Amino acid sequence: MCNACGNPAAPGHWTEAGTVTPGDRLRARFHRIGVLRAILRPYGLTADDNGAVPGIQVGTLFGASVIVDTLSDVWAEAERLCGRPIDPLDPRYLGDDA
Repeated sequence: MCNACGNPAAPGHWTEAGTVTPGDRLRARFHRIGVLRAILRPYGLTADDNGAVPGIQVGTLFGASVIVDTLSDVWAEAERLCGRPIDPLDPRYLGDDA
């Protein structure tokens, strides 16, 4: 449970599979948020998961923001905030071997 807000701690995301220690899980979260930032930046959006607030914070460069509970919710809210579709499977995000 979150000491600040009383929300129950969210279960781990599938991208954290194989993490053994809390440090491993934290590193996986930071890596995931780095990938999200890279994908959302061209759309004028930001993403943050600092561990102080449950969920992922998605925002615009103009200050509008929303907190979502899951990675799946990021895409719907990001599209709503920027007003156009976002494809996280766009080939430019998948690397050279896609």
